[in-house]
Amino acid sequence: MDSKINVHELKEIVRKFCEDRDWDQYHGAKDLAMALIIESAELLEHFRWKSEKEVKELFENPEKKEQISDEMADVLYFLLRLAQRYDIDLSESLKRKIEKNDKKYPVEKARGSNKKYTEL
Repeated sequence: MDSKINVHELKEIVRKFCEDRDWDQYHGAKDLAMALIIESAELLEHFRWKSEKEVKELFENPEKKEQISDEMADVLYFLLRLAQRYDIDLSESLKRKIEKNDKKYPVEKARGSNKKYTEL
């Protein structure tokens, strides 16, 4: 379905869901950013202290994969809501940030490098 719906449509789904519940009053930038971090931490909990083999096994387990997927959806929900409430074009933001990172981490220096990004 990722290829069948665009970011604007996702933002509209989130907007309608929240407006139907009168949640604008609770969804200021600070609160949405906090919720985004909290949901990101809940996603991270699935992987904490796990080896690559254990992580692979998580994704092979349908129940665990659904739990991870739910946390990813929560992260996306709050990111979309923040963008929707404050008129941020996520597609343009991502393109602009990739262009900045392309200059900051040029392929010839970054590819195959085991250096920390701060050393590039």
